[in-house]
Amino acid sequence: MRVLLVDDHTLFRQGLRTLLEKHGAFQVVGEAEDGRRGVTLVEELHPDIVVMDIAMKELNGIEATRQIRSRFPNTQVVMLSMHLLESYVRQALEAGAAGYLLKSAAGSELVAALESVRNGGSYFSAPVSRMIVEGYLETSKAATAEKLSVLTPREREVLQLIAEGNSYKEIASALKISPKTVGQHRDRLMQKLHCRRTAELVKFALREGVTPDSE
Repeated sequence: MRVLLVDDHTLFRQGLRTLLEKHGAFQVVGEAEDGRRGVTLVEELHPDIVVMDIAMKELNGIEATRQIRSRFPNTQVVMLSMHLLESYVRQALEAGAAGYLLKSAAGSELVAALESVRNGGSYFSAPVSRMIVEGYLETSKAATAEKLSVLTPREREVLQLIAEGNSYKEIASALKISPKTVGQHRDRLMQKLHCRRTAELVKFALREGVTPDSE
């Protein structure tokens, strides 16, 4: 596996080279101290993977990753940074990085990350993975809250009762309204939630926890 190291700290690069070259599967084909030089070396050396720092002069690692992934799609990039910041992780992923490791990671973890990425996978340090999952959950909760916020209390009641399999007549009886009014509520629910069929309303309610599933 041909590896290019891009980091602005010479001693750190030397340590990485020593670590990787002790492992028979890796060949460090070059080093660069900034992102601009890193992009140039990718063009010249055609490495399989670039181990990329983020905070560097001339051209930062995220922009360098974006250029590499755009121009040389066969070369993968693994970010190696001291920063556990959501904005850095998000930008790195958007730029096309296949992995994100913290510099506090053990050498064995870097080896595992490179092997995973080389085999078509991805790899993230445990704290980074937790951050990604927590960010996704928060975004999902916010999106659900936003969707439900457009519904009136009565519409939320009707949505739950529909999802629980009640007929218009049963819903009308439970809420002391007419079946016609139930139908009007259903029509507004479908419009607000961008659903075309009652079945889609049921799926939305189950997915977003409006009503418990059969389990």
